[in-house]
Amino acid sequence: MALVSDVLEWLAQLPQPALVGATGGLILLECTIGLGFIAPGEAGLLIASTTVSAGPGGFSLSRFLILWAVVTVAAACGDSIGYAIGRRFGPSLRETKLIQKYGAEGWDKTTGILRKRGAWAVFFGRWLPVVRTLMPAAAGTAGLPYRKFLPAAMLGAASWSLAHISIGAALGEAAKQIEKYLNTGGLVVVAGLVLALFVVWTIRKRKKAKAAALAAATPKVEEPATESA
Repeated sequence: MALVSDVLEWLAQLPQPALVGATGGLILLECTIGLGFIAPGEAGLLIASTTVSAGPGGFSLSRFLILWAVVTVAAACGDSIGYAIGRRFGPSLRETKLIQKYGAEGWDKTTGILRKRGAWAVFFGRWLPVVRTLMPAAAGTAGLPYRKFLPAAMLGAASWSLAHISIGAALGEAAKQIEKYLNTGGLVVVAGLVLALFVVWTIRKRKKAKAAALAAATPKVEEPATESA
């Protein structure tokens, strides 16, 4: 998990062109069977999406469309690689150490959906985290024709990336509005907090002073001395 955090932190510091390229690379890895359990593609996409509306000029349609195109193509390429792996190795993929360790149950669920829905399963599987990684290889293993697989994978990738980039862009815009609010009203907020703390401190000081004065004014009752036998 530390490696994933380091990757996301590094990603957030990249300039825009490199950020888009690195995000596409992470998405491609995530959509390839095996690497999808490790590569933080979805989190990386949300980080990259915030830059669509967080730049100096605000929301940029060109940045939005470029990121959308890159992510869609990268996801479709990753799916195609997974499909080719499934076609090459067939049902024996389920018995590999990687699938047994991370996704045997997910593999069975994916193949079950695929048998029932065919190409539609490829489209809707894009929205399910574990299924998204396993679906392309399962489709190749099941012998789903590539001419049916590719359009479903492309449509799923396009809709999935559009939703995530839109969410990230909205988050970036919200952060920008919050920053603007803090810049214009920050002094008022700080002044209010300082005033509130001063009032609380004054009240407590007066209570302590009053209690001390009351204790000093109260006469002490001396106990009579006991006679020694």
